[in-house]
Amino acid sequence: MANRVFQGVVYQMKEAVDRTIGVVDETGAVIACSDLNLVGEMREGVVDERLPSDEAFVRDGFTFFLFSANNHSYYAVMVEGTDEVAAHYAGLLAVSLQTIKQYHDEKFDKVNFVKNVVLDNILPGDIYAKAREMHFATDVSRVVLLIRVTSGADISAYEVVNGLFPDKQKDFVFNISESDTVLVKEIKRGIDQHDIEKLAASIVDTLSGEHYIKSVVGIGTPIANVKDLAQSFKEAQIALEVGKVFDTVQYSVS
Repeated sequence: MANRVFQGVVYQMKEAVDRTIGVVDETGAVIACSDLNLVGEMREGVVDERLPSDEAFVRDGFTFFLFSANNHSYYAVMVEGTDEVAAHYAGLLAVSLQTIKQYHDEKFDKVNFVKNVVLDNILPGDIYAKAREMHFATDVSRVVLLIRVTSGADISAYEVVNGLFPDKQKDFVFNISESDTVLVKEIKRGIDQHDIEKLAASIVDTLSGEHYIKSVVGIGTPIANVKDLAQSFKEAQIALEVGKVFDTVQYSVS
């Protein structure tokens, strides 16, 4: 996916930049280039330079400028030439490509989409259009669980919960505050409420027993359509507030 995004930008810019320009990935492979003959070539050690993001460097007649698409993936812009103009082009291209890649990732990030639906940050009429664009199943049964840390947050509760649900195509985990983590869990249709409560209790037990994090979980009503996720989330919030009012000692409330 990144290759197509970068190649599209490079292709549009090749007329404005009168030099060969391209992008190198972490393996050293040229994954996009205005000279298609160079795509697939290896530029070993380029991304390993790990220089500060505001410094260009020269190698084999090209000027390179590193950029990061996220916290884990690094790329380098390559511009033909070793002069100041090449360095200037490389810097501009790096900023542009980084911004475009981040926008693209956000646009097609299912977790971000689910978060926006849960928090009611997307218009109802746009939900289905966006879901179709992302190939997101809209008529699957899901439930929203709101995990709230009450004490002992030396380790991120988000990281723990995220690790408990590795299927990122079915279950979605995200933070909404320093203490609150949301889990949108795909469930079987007609699942017993007791089974959902057991799931919530197991999350609390894991956080407490393995990581010394005390927490409570609010459970929303299971829903059968993505548009109702916001309502399930609101019910999970209310469940926690009701639990506070009645001073419940239960691990989960619903």
